[in-house]
Amino acid sequence: MKKFLTAAALLTLAGASWAQTDTLTVYTYDSFVTDWGPGPAIKTAFEQTCDCTLNFVAAGDGAALLARIWLEGERSEADIVLGLDNSLMEPARQTGLFAPHNGIPATINLPVPWQDDIFLPYDWGYLAFVYDNTSGIDVPTNFQELAASDISIIIQDPRSSTPGLGLLFWVKAAYGDEAGAIWQDLSDNIVTVTKGWSEAYGMFLAGEADMVLSYTTSPAYHLIAENDFTKSAAEFSEGHFMQIEVAAKLKNTDQNALADAFLEFIASEAFQAIIPETNWMYPAIKIDLPDGFDTLIDPEPVALPPLTVEHRKTAMDEWLAALSQ
Repeated sequence: MKKFLTAAALLTLAGASWAQTDTLTVYTYDSFVTDWGPGPAIKTAFEQTCDCTLNFVAAGDGAALLARIWLEGERSEADIVLGLDNSLMEPARQTGLFAPHNGIPATINLPVPWQDDIFLPYDWGYLAFVYDNTSGIDVPTNFQELAASDISIIIQDPRSSTPGLGLLFWVKAAYGDEAGAIWQDLSDNIVTVTKGWSEAYGMFLAGEADMVLSYTTSPAYHLIAENDFTKSAAEFSEGHFMQIEVAAKLKNTDQNALADAFLEFIASEAFQAIIPETNWMYPAIKIDLPDGFDTLIDPEPVALPPLTVEHRKTAMDEWLAALSQ
């Protein structure tokens, strides 16, 4: 004899099925999801707050991450994009693919005011040139001294790397109309331009250049994780570019409530406490930092103009022209 479930029982089963299969898909950059990156610990922490699965997808770095979202458009499986930064926010906004968040959490605490209605910060750091402090090089204190020296450097391609793009804005902000001339003077210092940060930093550690474009926080990794005191960041008198990494919700998400919950979770101590010793950046809320962060340089941020698409094109054109000569 057939047995029929009551309407209440059917609803209960449907709810259980929804809870078991509810998945939030987050596109991010490759290093975020590695075993040594913050992804695994954040996945565990967030899943403890919800009846859901957090699915991180390594979707490329910087401009490549944005390009994938743009190409997929409304067909994208992403609910959240995590890993764009303040240099890519405007082109990301112009895609029309991102939705407003529910408000900036009161816990967000950056060195600069934050008022954006779409993008929420999850960490930040200052770009800097990192060097081996036992190498004996005469450490430059600004871009002009670096350009006038025979110090070799490795940088990242601004077309594929957020640090590389940040460097363009850094030089442009510091030198304005003279930025092109600075790049011409720097061109003979550049050993190579890599696609991303990991390749550049690995080459530096292998001894292929005197300095590498990275972050003021990079020496903290060597100090805390390796007990290695030989890496330092050069402090430049022009000030340093402040990179703010952000997350945002896609308009086409079918997990709107869960996406909002994740954006709120980003501003929690459970998320932020993971950042310093995995992503090796500063957290976006006020928490106690690990021992070793107090040894880092504390530079002044460079005064940035609006990071518009037009500003990006001008800086990119100057860089390409200088390096092509």
